[in-house]
Amino acid sequence: MTLHYWTHELPFQYPFTISNGRTKTHQPTLVVALQLGSWFGIGEAPAITYYNITVEKMVADLEAKKRMVEKFAFTEPARYWHYLHHLFPDNPFLVCALDMAGWDLAGKMRGKPLYELWNTPWEHTPFTDYTIGIDTIEKMVAKMKAHPWPVYKIKLGTPDDIGIMEALRSYTDAPFRVDANAGWTLDEALDKLPRLAALGVEFVEQPLAKDNWDGMKILFERSPLPLLADESCVFEQDVSRCDGHFHGINIKLTKCSGITPAIRMIREARSLGMKVMMGSMNECTIGSAAIANFLPQLDYADLDGPLLLSEDRATGLTYSNGNVTLSGKPGLGIDLQ
Repeated sequence: MTLHYWTHELPFQYPFTISNGRTKTHQPTLVVALQLGSWFGIGEAPAITYYNITVEKMVADLEAKKRMVEKFAFTEPARYWHYLHHLFPDNPFLVCALDMAGWDLAGKMRGKPLYELWNTPWEHTPFTDYTIGIDTIEKMVAKMKAHPWPVYKIKLGTPDDIGIMEALRSYTDAPFRVDANAGWTLDEALDKLPRLAALGVEFVEQPLAKDNWDGMKILFERSPLPLLADESCVFEQDVSRCDGHFHGINIKLTKCSGITPAIRMIREARSLGMKVMMGSMNECTIGSAAIANFLPQLDYADLDGPLLLSEDRATGLTYSNGNVTLSGKPGLGIDLQ
């Protein structure tokens, strides 16, 4: 194989703010391509400072072991992931990009979209939500007016969370999902959850700090709303620990190190009777297409990266009033642009 890569700074349509005042205007991302003969497999990994992974670190690790990446005798993407997992043990984001490219390559070599490789018919796919980042109420409503959508994901973690939700509810009857990004204490969560339930919230993502397992046990037993793990469920080994603390998990391909472990995480979550969501880390169409191929296996989806960004690096996804469809082309189903 021959490895190619590019780095990009993709601008957001609006400055993107989540709990604890974390705001960004651009999404740094790494795009990789694995060339095998006339085939190209494409993958993406956005850089997230919360996890101490930068584009510069991904590039440095890639350059240090580029020849080892290229020399692998590629046949099955799952075998390639295992090789990469040991080659880059401290960089799951980079492993994800390369694993994604391996799956895209495999699909193209076999002439099938990924969901067909996984024997999941394209049916009963959930809506994707559209995320509204923390802002003034006026600006949050303006974003909703500019983007009419059947379900919204609302970022919270402010002193006026309930006031924000009441104001947004007065504007629309669309279902809301709330993501606190670990921004609440247990007492705050116990106070806010019943009030959010009365405001038509569907579920709450990561209400408490990622390591507050005792608090989550209490919240799990008392919450009137389903609770989904995000920061508390990063890798495969985290799924079983979330059982009895959360009602479901939100899998992020970039965090868990790719498509290959995500397949196993879904299988384990289902065995435990947990709901499964797959979420965006502001990927462009490349990474979002990987998420989209999982849609028939999901209860909830958050793949609005291309909707939040004002620039893209690929085509192949169609968004229409919450529905996401793929091109039907092999692999991820995308074309670079």
